Parts: sequence; C-alpha cells; structure tokens
Amino acid sequence: MTGELTIIVPVYNEEGSLPGFKVEMDKFLDASPIPSQVLFVNDGSTDGSVSIIQSICRQDDRYDHISMTKNCGLSTAIKAGIDYISTPLTGYIDADLQTSPSDFHRYLPYLDRYAMVNGIRVKRHDGLVKRLSSRIANAFRRSVIHDGIADTCCPLKIISSDYAKKIPFFKGMHRFIPALVQLQGGKVKQIDVNHFERFAGTPKYHFWNRLTGPFIDTIAFIWIRKRYINYEIMDEIMTTSYKRKDAASV
Repeated sequence: MTGELTIIVPVYNEEGSLPGFKVEMDKFLDASPIPSQVLFVNDGSTDGSVSIIQSICRQDDRYDHISMTKNCGLSTAIKAGIDYISTPLTGYIDADLQTSPSDFHRYLPYLDRYAMVNGIRVKRHDGLVKRLSSRIANAFRRSVIHDGIADTCCPLKIISSDYAKKIPFFKGMHRFIPALVQLQGGKVKQIDVNHFERFAGTPKYHFWNRLTGPFIDTIAFIWIRKRYINYEIMDEIMTTSYKRKDAASV
C-alpha cells in the first residue's frame, strides 16, 4: 500500500457494522487532501466479518487487510497494524461506527506541529455502565500518571509513524497510546469529536473488566515509564568521526 496515511481498523465480530463503515470511510477517503488508505486487522472474528472485509478489499484497492490466527485483543491488533504499515502517518478508528472517519479532516492541520492528534468524545452516546466505568478509569489514570489526556481510549487517532513504531508493546497498551507518545517527547493535540450510538453488534467489555484492566495496566505503565530508554543518534558527529578515520588511513 502506498500513500501518506494508513488508518488501522481492528475488527472483532463486526459484521453488522462493516458495510456502513465502508460507506462512511469512503466519504473521508474521497475528500482527503492527502493520499490515504485503510488496513483492516481481523482479530480472530468468528462471524461473517472476514468475508465482508475480503469483499471490500477486492473491490477497492484503497483497502487492505491482515488477519490474526486467533483473537488476541485490541492492543495486539493495533500493534500488528502499526508493524505492518509503512506510511508516514498512522491512523486508528474502530469499526463500530460510534466515531466518524470524517472527523479525521479536523486532525490534518495539526500534524505538522504535533506527534499525535487524539479525540475527545464530549457527548458520548454510550450506556450508563460504559460511561461510568470510562469516567472512573480516566480519572484514576490522570491522577496517577498526570498525562493530561481527557479521553485516552477515544478510537480516533492519528500518529506520526516514527512515534507509533517506537511504542512499547504490552497488554493494555491501547489505553496509553497518547502517554506513550509523550514518553518519547512527542506533543499530543486533543480535539473534540462526534460520538454516536452503537450501530450494530454488542460491546466487548463489561463494568468490571473496564475497571480492573485499566487499574492493572496503569501499574504496568508506571513500571515501564520508570525504565523507559529514549535516545537519538547524532548523525553529524558520527559522520565527522568516519571522515577523520578515513583521513588518517590515507
């Protein structure tokens, strides 16, 4: 796949949403000022999602797909997509139609100044349990790691691929992508985005795993942050060193 932006779409049993998702994503792709494409990452779906994805990709070369051998979870699906793509920009959106691909247009003006643009779902159309658990988890995360991110799990992101490919991989990574970009010294811009009721299918999480997972993963993130190594190679100095060596050998 060629272009400037590849949007990763993790899919796990979303057969009811995928046809409508294609319609909405086409609206963005048709109007995008930069060459853009989509990579579906099938995370071991057991419904008809795979056949729908394959049909989409056969009919439109702006779409591609890879498949996991089994259901591995959201963090693994996102990481597999990041590892697979080669474009300068990495996007991410869920296939459930609760966020709109058209909101990506609002991200593009900031990509030359920020390593990442992250959405904030200001008017969420989720059930009470999902909204309450998300609010508690976000508040706990911010109070502990002080990342300043209002909605870390908003499934609408664009990241410089240089930063995305350096994100350390661990279970629950998807909950800390903005903080992991900040850990590398990258700046994160936050923008309000639209949010809608789920079009089809069912949520994959319940109240308790929405709380216990973020709590355990936050502890893991703190451990990683304390031991994280970030460095840059000074090419100019290395080049000078090589030149001196060559001169000495003449």
